[in-house]
Amino acid sequence: MTAEKISSNVWYVQGLSALGSPANQNFISNAAFVVTPVGVVVIDALGSPVLAERLLAEIGKVTKQPVTHVIVTHYHADHIYGLQTFKAAGARILAQRAAKEYMSSVTAVKRLQDSRQTLAPWVDEKTVLVPADQWIDGPITLTVGGVKIEIQPVGPAHTAEDLVVYLPQEKVLFAGDLVFRRRIPFVGQADSGHWIAALDALLGFGAAVVVPGHGPLSTDASTDMQSTRDYLVYLRSVMGPAARNMEPFEDAYLAADWSRFESLPLFGVANRMNAYNTYLLMESEAR
Repeated sequence: MTAEKISSNVWYVQGLSALGSPANQNFISNAAFVVTPVGVVVIDALGSPVLAERLLAEIGKVTKQPVTHVIVTHYHADHIYGLQTFKAAGARILAQRAAKEYMSSVTAVKRLQDSRQTLAPWVDEKTVLVPADQWIDGPITLTVGGVKIEIQPVGPAHTAEDLVVYLPQEKVLFAGDLVFRRRIPFVGQADSGHWIAALDALLGFGAAVVVPGHGPLSTDASTDMQSTRDYLVYLRSVMGPAARNMEPFEDAYLAADWSRFESLPLFGVANRMNAYNTYLLMESEAR
């Protein structure tokens, strides 16, 4: 893990294009931090407590200021299992209110139980789900040390609780998992229709730099957001008619031309699942 400088006050670390495993400590997502005269604001906490410790060490190489806030773009495991480390360090956690419901869900509890097995020893019985100190219902501006940080909820999209973070002074946008760069997105239970609309809205920020949830930094916001958007649109274009016409999923999947996306990392792992979840979503939309 090495923090890369984005602008005068902003750094980020880039996770691997891989599935989480004990070998990589679940370092599969990106995180970033903003250094201000009075403290550091972190965006996302990474996928295990030890990763958060490593991120704190990277922050310590840049500044002696404490971490005062952590903004969570969404409550997927690879972005939140490091929260307890930052909480213990005295940081205040901010997240969109819809995550509060997710935290108590069977899905979240089971995911943590499974992770304690599959990601041991980095995620274990001491790893816990940490709630936000401030649940956000709408757009807010957080000002720390004179630095304005705009926080904009955009879910439901990738998750119900998606939010993005924008620094207008530096034109840096932290897009969370609304943007996957140079790899197949993880669709899961996403609302892909709203996700597409959210990407269209993000283009209105006029960002010069985009930090995606996964993949390398982007200095071509339009092209890289369009890449994620195009994949979601294609999923809907091939799964939608099949769902509406009650065509079996397997037939629709085999008939689709995936050649445009097959070379992307994690295609073999994620694409079929993405297509199936989109099929189910569009089946429900057609009712």
